[in-house]
Amino acid sequence: MRIIHTSDWHLGQYFYGKSRAAEHQAFMAWLLEQITLHQVDALIVAGDIFDTGTPPSYARALYNQFIVQIQHTGCKLVILGGNHDSVSTLSESRELLACLHTTVISGAFDRVSEHVMPLHNRQGEVGAILCGLPFLRPRDIVLSESGESSSDKQHKLGEAISQLYQGCFAHATELNTSLPKPVPIVATGHLTTVGASTSESVRDIYIGSLDAFNANLFPAADYIALGHIHRAQVVAKSEHIRYSGSPIALSFDELTSQNEAQKSVFLVEFVDTKLAQVTPLMVPMFQAMQVLKGDLDSIAQQLSTFEDKHATEQTTWLSIEVSQQDYLSDLQSRIADMTQEKAVEVLQLKRAKSQRQQHIKQLDNETLSELSVNDVFARRLAQEQFESEAQQAQLSRIKQRFSQVVSEVEAEMLNQDSAASHILHESINAKREQEGQAS
Repeated sequence: MRIIHTSDWHLGQYFYGKSRAAEHQAFMAWLLEQITLHQVDALIVAGDIFDTGTPPSYARALYNQFIVQIQHTGCKLVILGGNHDSVSTLSESRELLACLHTTVISGAFDRVSEHVMPLHNRQGEVGAILCGLPFLRPRDIVLSESGESSSDKQHKLGEAISQLYQGCFAHATELNTSLPKPVPIVATGHLTTVGASTSESVRDIYIGSLDAFNANLFPAADYIALGHIHRAQVVAKSEHIRYSGSPIALSFDELTSQNEAQKSVFLVEFVDTKLAQVTPLMVPMFQAMQVLKGDLDSIAQQLSTFEDKHATEQTTWLSIEVSQQDYLSDLQSRIADMTQEKAVEVLQLKRAKSQRQQHIKQLDNETLSELSVNDVFARRLAQEQFESEAQQAQLSRIKQRFSQVVSEVEAEMLNQDSAASHILHESINAKREQEGQAS
């Protein structure tokens, strides 16, 4: 049995205003070639097939086109919903796609048995049993109770996820015993595990309830295909528990030290019931991307190695981080002059983090009593980056929400002061009445 494990395609993503449609189309064509070349029996996409719950029409077209094209390979397709995916969007075509050898598991089902299914190989035999678990929304598997602390909610959610995994595995084991010969059991998931290495493009998915799932709570499956983390990695030093990572770089910090996005999918091979090997299939870089760091002289020297615009048709997307000590008001125009004739496009321009923190260090002698609530909040925001349009919009929402929270707290404190004053006033009057009666 041969399976390709991939995840986090994020179809429809706009990267600093740039569409990734051409890259995704090239990746899909490459992936179909790998499926044919390695005679893959099943392809598992472990969540975040789309970048948003309302993907643009071209992203849906790519999705449907791939499902049609994979039919010619004889490979089974399994799609799991991720935290970016809309359950209703994925579910709307679920029954139709079932007729095209495609299983879509968009969210948590009512019955554990619905998450467990056989995977057939190219000979039509059951080659593995799948425990297909997508991103599990807390509201679908736990009930909130009044008086619960955040740690209580975190523990309850972790227990609920663990119980669902164990229930699926128990059902898969029972199904396995009914087969003529046992087959490997494969589980999936879309979540953060303890110790996983994340990137800027990964969003927290269990804010306020579950920071990360303990890998020790996974069932004893033969392979666990995970999604959500965009860097390919082994989990808890267990070769059979892996994140495949995203097939294209979704943020500049996902580039390696060699300035290349070493992205991959995993070819998972089983012999009988045992995991034989996991082979990373390296995904070509369909759009050149680089990160340049240094002072202006160093940046200019690095830019000189790029070809001129008239010499090549391929443009490299750049993130430039300038470590200049002096504040340069014309930094953007200087970089524009350096790159004007080069086959590059600067998508991100920022100052080094140490430079942004210099102002914070100058305020070390301030005491909390000298600062207002808004001053403290402004100091914290100064440590973050809000450079792109999306980040500026996020900053605006954060400030607005903070202002609302401060107003609510001040109103509550005012009410409490008023209530305390009223109680004190009544106590004084009562005391005076008692003294009057006594006299």
